[in-house]
Amino acid sequence: MSKFIPYGRQNINQQDIDAVIEVLRSDWLTQGPAIEGFEQSVAEYCGVKYAVAVSSATAALHIACLAAGLGAGDILWTSPNTFVASANCGLYCGANVDFVDIDPQTYNLSVAALEQKLTQAEREGKLPKVVVPVHLAGQSCEMEKIGALSRKYGCTVLEDASHAIGAKYQGSPVGNCQFSDMAVFSFHPVKIITTGEGGMVVTNRSDLYEKLIRLRTHGITRNPDLMQGESQGLWYYQQLELGFNYRITDIQAALGASQMQRLDKFVSRRRLLSDRYNQMLANLPVTLPWQHSDTESSWHLYVIRLQLDKIAKTHRQVFEELRQAGIGVNLHYIPVHTQPYYEKLGFKLGDFPQAEQYYQEAISLPLYYDLTEADQKAVILALNAVIKKQIVGKTWLSNS
Repeated sequence: MSKFIPYGRQNINQQDIDAVIEVLRSDWLTQGPAIEGFEQSVAEYCGVKYAVAVSSATAALHIACLAAGLGAGDILWTSPNTFVASANCGLYCGANVDFVDIDPQTYNLSVAALEQKLTQAEREGKLPKVVVPVHLAGQSCEMEKIGALSRKYGCTVLEDASHAIGAKYQGSPVGNCQFSDMAVFSFHPVKIITTGEGGMVVTNRSDLYEKLIRLRTHGITRNPDLMQGESQGLWYYQQLELGFNYRITDIQAALGASQMQRLDKFVSRRRLLSDRYNQMLANLPVTLPWQHSDTESSWHLYVIRLQLDKIAKTHRQVFEELRQAGIGVNLHYIPVHTQPYYEKLGFKLGDFPQAEQYYQEAISLPLYYDLTEADQKAVILALNAVIKKQIVGKTWLSNS
């Protein structure tokens, strides 16, 4: 195997390096002006009032849940087709967690299943306090309908937009919080833009913003208007609640702000590569990612589903043979409710059949800004060879 093509990879240029070096040569390495600049760039891009940068998207989900008042005895619902952090954030707050099965076309949380489950939960007196729709692969959930249901049943909506910075819903940027209370982004290296590690919460609500700011720094405020009693001087601060050290650094924020300047370029390239995949894979026994007409995905992931009844190999065989061929495919995600920890909480196979069926068939193909056309063709050729499916006419190999 001469070359390995990963499923995701960051793009770092000289502008990014210079931005980080500038901070390294400054007086600020941790809590300085670069953080505010990064937050402002994301807020302006999304068309939202407030942004709070933190150390990871997991930290962002955690403090967002706390800001929403989630606690012991409360319930959080999310999709089973996500990384465990989307559910764990509820457990961190002492709440109970449950799931809503996915839509078989978008692989996002099903609005129909959500409505049905909310109706039943109201009858049983077990409505969720927080609902976390996850924008899988960069395609927004049906947020207008989810927002309407949340208002009807009194739920806080926290968008897990970890995959979706740069995406649009109904023509507007994901993260504008038109149909939600808060949204969370991730800046892990395989995401659309990166800060190395990092995350952000965005919101239009000043009350949530003030609490988020405190929660990321031990529950501390230096704002005299929020203190109990008078400030004792310019040095003075008060801890108003139990918070955390979830701060991001100026070094990371400088990288993020630099990356934000190329966000549209990154997304445009991913969309081009996804369109090419759609063309190249048209004759293979795979189900291509379906896109809702209200959405413009940022294409963090390109997920296919194997039509196993037409392939003389198992899901695992296809995956492992692609890896052996140097194609760094991945699988997003193992349904959260099937994890041993969640099984101990009472979940079991069969609880969310759509998510479980998706897991049996899904493979994420390599997709990132620097993926070359030659490497993309290599991915397709390897996939074709592994599943032993002849493509009728190969003009796309030479002309695309």
